[in-house]
Amino acid sequence: MRAYLIRRILLMVPVVLGVTVVVFLIIHLAPGDPVLLLVGERAPPEIYERVKHAWGLDRPLLTQYFSFLGNVLKGDLGMSIQMRRPVAELLARAIPVTLELGVAAMGLAVTVGVVSGVVSAARAGSATDQVTMVGALLGVSVPGFWLGQLLILLVAVELHWLPPSGYGGLKYLIMPALAMGFADAALTARTTRSSMLEVIRQDFIRTARAKGLTERVVIYRHALRNALLPVVTLIGLDLGYLIGGAVIMEEVFGRPGMGRLMIHGILSRDYPVVQGCLLFLAVSVALCNLLADIAYVFLDPRIRLQ
Repeated sequence: MRAYLIRRILLMVPVVLGVTVVVFLIIHLAPGDPVLLLVGERAPPEIYERVKHAWGLDRPLLTQYFSFLGNVLKGDLGMSIQMRRPVAELLARAIPVTLELGVAAMGLAVTVGVVSGVVSAARAGSATDQVTMVGALLGVSVPGFWLGQLLILLVAVELHWLPPSGYGGLKYLIMPALAMGFADAALTARTTRSSMLEVIRQDFIRTARAKGLTERVVIYRHALRNALLPVVTLIGLDLGYLIGGAVIMEEVFGRPGMGRLMIHGILSRDYPVVQGCLLFLAVSVALCNLLADIAYVFLDPRIRLQ
């Protein structure tokens, strides 16, 4: 296990390096001038050049990239051009807000998705199964940002049950978590149902039933564990997606997380902030996939990490 973990972590290095190259080039080659936004269009040329030199933006792109990479390896993500504060400090404040939303949405998606998928498979063909699958189809068809705006209009504006936006407690977390987790719950339910139906039809399940075990024991002890492998793969991919998807949802619900920080960085051409946010997202997605691979071993000991 230790050798596998070391090998997978080493394999993440070229992935993250590739992401830094792409992000750096996209940000620096996109139209717009952050120095002009900082000093104003009427600033004298000598002031413009002085500020550009101070931020190192007059150096060749390759020099700027290796300078950025060297600072990242030392744990220094640079200074925000607009906010004049260390990017690491800004991320340290924003990441917990984003992780809170991502974990809440994933908890909702896994709980609702797995339970409804198992119930639907156990009662395949029944009215419960059909209603669950219709709900799952609706869930994967509705965009999260549209559902978020609908929740704001219905729950906050019309019914006054929850605040429309903000941050600071459970009441501010419920609507964005629902909007983010609904589609993933639907996808998890469909995947769980398909996997469960495949496992339920296998011989060892018939044997378990022939031994006189109750249906609950057959479903939850014998079938569910074997059916969870594709679900774990989906959850591993979705967790990275949810953290990235928080970028949009935080803007919709006015949460001061990494999403709002990154959008503010993009609009103001704040290179260090955007690079820091995207670097965190790339590492998060790679770590989520690593956790999913490790989970395979615990679910199915026949799988060897070689």
